[in-house]
Amino acid sequence: MTLSVPIKTIKLAPGSLISIDHISWSDFENVLEELGEKRQVRLTYYQGKLEIMSPLAIHERPHRIIADIVKKILEHQERDWEDFGSTTFKRRELAGVEPDTCLYIDNAAQVRGCVNTAIGYADLPSASLAVNMDLDIYPPPDLAIESDVTSKTILDVYAVIGVPEVWIYSRESLTIYLYRNSAYQESSTSNIFPNLNIIEMIPNLIKKAIADGTSKMLRELPKLLES
Repeated sequence: MTLSVPIKTIKLAPGSLISIDHISWSDFENVLEELGEKRQVRLTYYQGKLEIMSPLAIHERPHRIIADIVKKILEHQERDWEDFGSTTFKRRELAGVEPDTCLYIDNAAQVRGCVNTAIGYADLPSASLAVNMDLDIYPPPDLAIESDVTSKTILDVYAVIGVPEVWIYSRESLTIYLYRNSAYQESSTSNIFPNLNIIEMIPNLIKKAIADGTSKMLRELPKLLES
């Protein structure tokens, strides 16, 4: 199927999602090209279905706070990281996804200063830009973070991409999924932070950030980690 309506003419209200079936891989790539990098919607492609989601402003804050928390903990542990924000990750002909936020941790060194030869980006993408990451060259991110997921296929897509750990924050609760035996399994612990009670810690820190301010919460976080 070829899209007969220019994708830019489709107007989505914040918080809404549309699904379009029978979309070819070339159609998906054409949509990415037409929309460009600086856009407000996020795309998911899986088995011929294209999902286009327009996030609410309130949807954006939790996953950014979570990313700040993760980076603060990693810095406290003297571990490296690279934040790739809403980068587009694709397995050709199979799946494509744009996480709310994603980070390289164990594989941070492999993507530092990377050059995406497919589109000519020489610098790392900022958190606000959606750029393409060639998974034939680079590994998938070590952690993907999603907030208030509306997609029904998101874990299937991440399985194709090969992301080891996915966090989904919804209704003030965090769920951790670990990729094991070719499928995601819900877990009470994180492989990235095996010695921390992440499931309880993250929601509590988000509440604190909203009540007291994110910067104050982050300044106080090292004391919590040392207690």
